[in-house]
Parts: sequence; C-alpha cells; structure tokens
Amino acid sequence: MSRVINVNNPTKVRNQHRRTIAEILRRLSQKPEIDLEAKDMAAMLVYLLREIQTGVEQSVEAWEKRGYWMKAERFLRQWEWTAVTAANIEDVIRNNAWDLLPGLLAELFGQFADVQIKTMTRKSSAWRGAYQKLMSEPPGELPF
Repeated sequence: MSRVINVNNPTKVRNQHRRTIAEILRRLSQKPEIDLEAKDMAAMLVYLLREIQTGVEQSVEAWEKRGYWMKAERFLRQWEWTAVTAANIEDVIRNNAWDLLPGLLAELFGQFADVQIKTMTRKSSAWRGAYQKLMSEPPGELPF
C-alpha cells in the first residue's frame, strides 16, 4: 500500500487564504459604500480568518506532539490576531456597526502588506452569499 500525501497542508491553505484576504481588502478599500457585496466580502473575511486559525492550531498540535513546545507557542502567538480580528469583524457585521469596519480593515492591511497582488485572481463568486450564511449561524464566541 502506498502513502497518502495531503497536498493541502495548513501552510498551503494559509497562504491561499492570505492571498484571498489581500484581494478582498483591496476590493473593499475601493468601495465607496457598504453594499451587499461589501457585506459578503466582510463575512468572507471572518470565515477565512477562522480557517487560518484552525490551520495554525493544527500545526501547533503537530509540533507539540513532537516536543517542539517553544516553536508551537511562538507560532501560536504570531497568529493569535486572526481569531481576535475574526471575532471583531463578526461583531461589526452582526451589530450593523459598519462605521467601525474601516478601522478594522486598516489594521488588517498591515498583516497582509507582504502579499503581492499584480492581478486579481479571485472571483466574486468566492464570497457571494457569505453574509447571509454568517447571519444564519449562531454568534461565535470571542477567543479570549
């Protein structure tokens, strides 16, 4: 029997999500007002940040099994902002506090400054319906 190799490791998925978030941030910054598409994009940011945090936790778990506690702890601290930011954006969405969104997005820009975007490769179908999906779920809990 041959080995099963998972090509979608947490690092690859994290990098894909970082690219998608960077594109969404660029598109959101060009929107003059919060329309339905902007709400969908904001909700998609919540989902992507949650998935990044899940991947981080998977990596940390694997390192802890091997005894790399310091490396795991450092990595977890490096990415702890994802869960907090996802919760903050979700709070803005659920409470219709859209005036607070630009400040949160400005904070996010710094985390994705290293992602180079020459052409937009993500289609709007990637985030279409994310707002409705998020609003139909029970509210998430804050990570702290």
